[in-house]
Amino acid sequence: MTTEHPAAAVPDRLFDDDEREQRWRSRFTAVRMSRPDWARDAPDRSVYTSNASGTTEVYAWDRATDLHRQVTSRRSGTHSVTLPPDGETLWWFDDTDGDEFGRWVAEPFAGQAEGTRPEPAVPGVEDGYPAGLEIGRSVTAVGTSTDEGSRIWVHRKGDDAATAVYTHPEDAGVGALSEDETLLAISHSEHGDSRHPAVRVVRLTDGPGTGSVVAEKSDGEGKGLTPLVFSPVAGDNRLLLLHERRGREELLIWDPVADTETELELDLPGELVADFYPDASALLVWHTHAARTRLHRYDLTTGELTELDVAPGCIGSAEVRPDGTVEYTSSSAAHPPSVRALHPEGTDRELLTPPGERAPGSVAVEDVWVDGPGGRVHALVARPEGADGPLPTVFSLHGGPHAADEDRFSAVRAAWVDAGFAVVEVNYRGSTGYGSAWRDAIEGRPGLTELADVAAVHDWAVSEGLADPARTVVEGWSWGGYLALLAAGTQPQRWAAAIGGVPVADYLTAYADEMEQLRAFDRALFGGSPEQVPETYRVASPLTYVDRVRAPVLVLAGENDPRCPIRQVDNYLDALAAAGARYEVSRFDAGHGSLVVEETLRHISTEIDFARRMVR
Repeated sequence: MTTEHPAAAVPDRLFDDDEREQRWRSRFTAVRMSRPDWARDAPDRSVYTSNASGTTEVYAWDRATDLHRQVTSRRSGTHSVTLPPDGETLWWFDDTDGDEFGRWVAEPFAGQAEGTRPEPAVPGVEDGYPAGLEIGRSVTAVGTSTDEGSRIWVHRKGDDAATAVYTHPEDAGVGALSEDETLLAISHSEHGDSRHPAVRVVRLTDGPGTGSVVAEKSDGEGKGLTPLVFSPVAGDNRLLLLHERRGREELLIWDPVADTETELELDLPGELVADFYPDASALLVWHTHAARTRLHRYDLTTGELTELDVAPGCIGSAEVRPDGTVEYTSSSAAHPPSVRALHPEGTDRELLTPPGERAPGSVAVEDVWVDGPGGRVHALVARPEGADGPLPTVFSLHGGPHAADEDRFSAVRAAWVDAGFAVVEVNYRGSTGYGSAWRDAIEGRPGLTELADVAAVHDWAVSEGLADPARTVVEGWSWGGYLALLAAGTQPQRWAAAIGGVPVADYLTAYADEMEQLRAFDRALFGGSPEQVPETYRVASPLTYVDRVRAPVLVLAGENDPRCPIRQVDNYLDALAAAGARYEVSRFDAGHGSLVVEETLRHISTEIDFARRMVR
């Protein structure tokens, strides 16, 4: 860091009255639990993550005894965990201070002996960024990504070390392992486009033929194929894939050995993803349309599609247990998430009840469709109850960019509303859930394309009397933080303040320092590397427009962030200082965000306090 940058204030409290102060904090401190995953051959053994300790960590749950045990306790938290089929051990990803670079480690499900540490789960595998994991009864496939590219390793139980069966400089990862553990599906981008991957299935054998190609499948330029899961029935080689042959993500069943395929044409708008029921007779289908996700059952024999009678709200994670029970998570903007179970007889009830008080609810969101330069833009609007416009308004831009804001509970959105702001969430071009053309419309011109959609929604919000044009704030984290900083320089007349959390701020330096998986993503998004298309990177970089920034800027950045590295943030801050801009910075000792509740509270209170000071 070459310049001493002004530190952002962290207020002791956001509200004068105790009730509102307690309410916004309670939404973050209330215990949250993920949907539990279970061991395939020992379904009473489950794992989940929770913030019960004040940091998101891994927990083991023995359903037979109803014993819950905290497994990990790390300064920056732990969020990736899984179980092998026998449930004898549990595996979690061990990185350093949130930098996402590390290895899978294993420890006994019943608990680690005092004074011992978890062992590497797969011997002989290099440390790297995770690129997929499939654990079989005797075979494990694990992917790693480093600056040299991608490797996929296969380890057989009893062997001294894993063997690399796939190596390539382009991005690739483990897709799926067949039930009999003879076939491995690999998602790869050897054609140079990690946004639209192809699929290779290789044969796993005991001898030197391990890794020999069984079949390849590619749908060509601009049409990705994503391997989801093999049939859970031994000897059944059917592989469930996502395809986008008709301009949206749909389902395809492919037998790579017989080389037969069946497209599943489900009469549902929006986009789909699915998993097999345990006996492979049906699929559990997630259907996403207009920022809501619901569950269906699709009978593979009759073709009958049935919506499941799950709780109201937007569905998150879901899976079918061996007895046919569907366990899932559900929430809405107004109601905090719950972990539930829909039983075969139709009974739906809460599966896990978090200890302590529940998180307070919030306001519902309204749907808005606005005509934009590339088509109709979908946005979600939340406003304080009983408030009349024009209001101070925060345009909260999601990360990804291949993601979307949905009608899910957000403690962050609720805090802004409690603070008197209307909140507008824009599913700009580049978002998922609105078809392939919408998602891919930013290719070759990222950043400015999304902001053209944000501008259209901003115009609508002002014209409708919702937003006070003198008190609008643009805010986001990750890709959303990048867009916020880019908006500050390219749309200076629109914004009273800009807030960028863990952003890309200097794209050329970010490309040089970021993890290789993101460099591959950027090459696909921009149409090449900075050496190949330098002008495309230049016009997309917030650093290019620093001299045009007029609104005060807040930047929040993690010291160990592998996705939006700190050096490029420092370059941007130095440029702001040189330009005489008004700005503040909040640095924290973690990676791409934080799993620590108190740190998150500091981030949100810093953001809202900054916005309030700037729009008064």
